[in-house]
Amino acid sequence: MEVKDQSIKIAFFDAKPYDRESFDRVNKDFNYKISYFKGHLTIDTVPLTQGFQAVCVFVNDTVNKEVIEILARNEVKLIAIRAAGYNNIDLKSLFKKIPVVRVPAYSPYAVAELAVTQMLALNRKVHKAYFRTRDNNFTLNGLLGFDMHGKTVGIIGTGKIGKVAINILKGFGMKILAYDVFPDKEFQKNAGFEYVQLDELYRESDIISLHCPLTKETYRLINETSIAKMKTGVMIINTGRGMLIDSKALIEGLKTAKVGFAGLDVYEEECDYFFEDFSNKIITDDVLARLLSFNNVMITSHQGFFTQEGLGNIAHTTLQNIHDFFVEKKLSNEICYKCE
Repeated sequence: MEVKDQSIKIAFFDAKPYDRESFDRVNKDFNYKISYFKGHLTIDTVPLTQGFQAVCVFVNDTVNKEVIEILARNEVKLIAIRAAGYNNIDLKSLFKKIPVVRVPAYSPYAVAELAVTQMLALNRKVHKAYFRTRDNNFTLNGLLGFDMHGKTVGIIGTGKIGKVAINILKGFGMKILAYDVFPDKEFQKNAGFEYVQLDELYRESDIISLHCPLTKETYRLINETSIAKMKTGVMIINTGRGMLIDSKALIEGLKTAKVGFAGLDVYEEECDYFFEDFSNKIITDDVLARLLSFNNVMITSHQGFFTQEGLGNIAHTTLQNIHDFFVEKKLSNEICYKCE
């Protein structure tokens, strides 16, 4: 690829070592001047953006009205979020001030494969078996699982990630039920599964996996009412958005054994904890602490995207978004406040 713009300066916040590695590798094709800041973008750190044309942020950075006003005063021309979600972005305050672009998809395989990994690990108690044998305990008591073959899995959301999950789970010989506001009939025909209404999916599924976007309609889709409709012992997997699940209702379901397993790569209030090291601190979030106490709950820290391919796609799309803006190309990944 031909080397592109050499003058654009990018302020990169919440920079982790893996971010720097992937962006530096991809930036060889763009040659931007990237300054990496370990801290989050906040009202205290936003003065650092003075002299930068673009700001690159992640899901735990603060882009509210006060921060946006300073960004505008500092003549920042573009905000590039290196993620699909943008709940932390005050789009109303950005309107007609600073454009914002995102990465709508990085690797559907990465997320879908993690969802299936959680299913298998929870079912066969892999996490428990690993620590047991590390202590030289080779007993099998408490590790009993079930055959995935012949079981019914409910997939909520059949976008790119949901489709990959369906194709993987078909390989296990599972019966697939799916729900989507906009069902893909062509894919259904080719993949061989059944679209049903949510109540039927809840009632019939041994495993339920969430792959839908967070909207007003899907906010806390999994709640006390929906859990009551599910099979006793159901497994719930969420690699989508934390707020798809009412965490307190999930805890009640786990306590009564209505919910037999839960695999969570996301959490409602994850921005206070995920991606950071709290190993020497106390978890003050009582809901998260309670979820962590269950031996039939597996929580991962939003690592669904975290593959070599996923990171590479994030870096390339982010830098391509920035390039398109500064050469005045159409922004295919712009987030439009008027469209929300």
